[in-house]
Amino acid sequence: MTEQGDADGIDATADDDATDAAATAGGADEPTPGVPDDVRKYDRFKKVDGAQYERVNDFLRERTYVTAREWAIARLCADFRTETGVEMTKIGENLPELVPFMTDTYTPQAVNQARSAFEDKVTKAGATFLYGAMSDFFTADELDDLMYESTEVAKFLLEVEGVELSVEEELDAEDRISEVMRDVREASDELRHSEATCPNCGHEMSEAGD
Repeated sequence: MTEQGDADGIDATADDDATDAAATAGGADEPTPGVPDDVRKYDRFKKVDGAQYERVNDFLRERTYVTAREWAIARLCADFRTETGVEMTKIGENLPELVPFMTDTYTPQAVNQARSAFEDKVTKAGATFLYGAMSDFFTADELDDLMYESTEVAKFLLEVEGVELSVEEELDAEDRISEVMRDVREASDELRHSEATCPNCGHEMSEAGD
């Protein structure tokens, strides 16, 4: 893991008991017979090779709404998507080979449930965040701080997945996020001072003072 990962207690190399997951996954050095080539070559999550599920899960639950299972399977569903859909059977049958901290195989139904749970939580978290940003609960500086912390966690998870971000890419992403949030604040100011329609029932809502 990175230095941030070390500090947060999920560095796999520091765990004396962290060999179980790797052993269950069939061993890091010898290819497992019958494993498809694309599964064998899959190299995401290598930065947590040997880490226990509980440690990864605790890290995520402290900083996000998703579990380690949902995070890993959502990534796999994105990576193993074909023109005809997601290869859920392949993901489930080879889960310990694909993700070092997963030790059990999953049925296609369980894979689909985990992916659906991830999508639901992201949607609800997005709605919660945007409401907080649009409702004027935070000052502009507080919102900037909130966005910075959220971005740092997101970048760290991308790095764990094996995404290498240059300094220029990080700065560009932060600038684009800041620009979007400024647009959100401006749009929310306009919304709070103009008529709006409820997205659920279509009721016309006027200003609070009307």
